[in-house]
Amino acid sequence: MAKVRIRGLVELEKKLGRTIPDAAKKAAGIAALDGAQEMAELMYSLAPEDDGDLKRSIEVTGPGGTTPAYSQPGGSRTAGETEAIITAGNDRVRYPHLVEFGAAPHLAGGLFEGAQHPGAEAQPFFFPAYRALRRLVQGKASRAIGRAIRSAFGKGGR
Repeated sequence: MAKVRIRGLVELEKKLGRTIPDAAKKAAGIAALDGAQEMAELMYSLAPEDDGDLKRSIEVTGPGGTTPAYSQPGGSRTAGETEAIITAGNDRVRYPHLVEFGAAPHLAGGLFEGAQHPGAEAQPFFFPAYRALRRLVQGKASRAIGRAIRSAFGKGGR
């Protein structure tokens, strides 16, 4: 689960000596959602396609929304008012971590107990996209929040 969270709002409230205007919180949520959508598009383009289920399971959950059950990692969770969460996986696709990180050769259990599984090569798609766009998204969010605060306090914004 990749989170796009706007950090520093509490510290900024303390510096200003008052609560952050609702417009700034709204701007932070919108910026987080926009950034998460951008990251999700890159993840989608990097994800391997066998039957397409993994790609279709990549989902962005906006502020106040709940992530899908069984999504990787951590399952169902509610996003805060200034965050967007990107997940891969759902109740049908429970293997994104195995694609992202690979699997070592091992003996199978369950129905095929004792069978030798050859392992699987890692095919990273999730975290490379997150690392590639994280700073860009954080910068855009910071600028959007700054514009909203300047506008709320009558200093004008672009």
